[in-house]
Amino acid sequence: MGKADFLTPKAIANRIKSKGLQKLRWYCQMCQKQCRDENGFKCHCMSESHQRQLLLASENPQQFMDYFSDEFRTEFLELLRRRFGTKRVHNNIVYNEYISHREHVHMNATQWETLTDFTKWLGRAGYCKVDETPKGWYIQYIDRDPETIRKQQEQEKKKKQDLDDEERTAKFIEEQVKKGLEVTEQNTPTYTELSRQNEEEKVAFNLNKGASTSGTATTKSSSLVSNALKSAAVMGSVKRKDTSQVQPKEKKKKSALDEIMEMEEKKKKTERTDFWLQPEIVVKIVTKKLGEKYYKKKAVVKEVIDRYTAVVKLVDSGDKLKLDQTHLETVIPAPGKRVFVLNGGYKGHFGILDCINEKSFSATIEIDSGPLKGRKVEGIPYEDISKVA
Repeated sequence: MGKADFLTPKAIANRIKSKGLQKLRWYCQMCQKQCRDENGFKCHCMSESHQRQLLLASENPQQFMDYFSDEFRTEFLELLRRRFGTKRVHNNIVYNEYISHREHVHMNATQWETLTDFTKWLGRAGYCKVDETPKGWYIQYIDRDPETIRKQQEQEKKKKQDLDDEERTAKFIEEQVKKGLEVTEQNTPTYTELSRQNEEEKVAFNLNKGASTSGTATTKSSSLVSNALKSAAVMGSVKRKDTSQVQPKEKKKKSALDEIMEMEEKKKKTERTDFWLQPEIVVKIVTKKLGEKYYKKKAVVKEVIDRYTAVVKLVDSGDKLKLDQTHLETVIPAPGKRVFVLNGGYKGHFGILDCINEKSFSATIEIDSGPLKGRKVEGIPYEDISKVA
């Protein structure tokens, strides 16, 4: 019988069958050939090429088994790393996704008889963390990539520096509070009880002593009274001047928290950098080199590479692209939405967009995180803030 034409139903059915997975018992791992039925597999086993391959395998069967085992392990771990990362996942889910590829290495050609044996071996070899549950075996990939380890070390170092800064700030606040308490203790007056040393002694007041004396005495007493009143008036004016001079000093005196906040603001104003990419922010593609399909499209930054390059995922299509920051720009949301400060004095803070000044190409935001929460900041340029994904 002749071969069916290209567009006949039989030819179309044969092509569909050849694309999909076939039965494992009709697959020859040595020749890496998939047969459709028992008759085809029988004819293949009787072929000269299959017999020649069996002779080669019989000379050193362990070499071929090691080769297939290594291929199976490499492809399985690559799929686990790329698809699931370091997440904890059931081993059967990974295996089902692995065998869905037509050209995969079958487990019956490896040194492991079952998937459970292979999972236990991964745990013993240190490739994955494995644990047995009533639902089956779960695996978690251990990422030993030098680049990943370096990034983790940098993150830990940064966290340690942040903790050191916070400890220094807390210590400084504690010292300022102690100084303030000492000053208040020195200025507080001490009150004592009114007590007489001798109980028998009487307290007497003589207000008319000057009336029985002569006129000269009265004049002296009147002059003394007038002098005393003048001196009291002078002392009162001096005290008022002193208090008037002290009051502005007290107004100028700042609390410890204000001093710390001023120090932090001065420090942050000098931290302006030429890179601004951050994960989980919304950006817009502004380059035309990728074509009209991606021009002016919005995307979410998923990963930042070497500060100036980012892996972005398009909001509409879900495509992933690797772009430089010169090909991207920030996205300003509607008022009331959350933004992230990318550069300048308040870098690293979340905020709520309050309003936009189109004339100066700037915005006003309200800080929504950190010790400056609730503060309104005006005049932040468009390129220093972006919408949060």
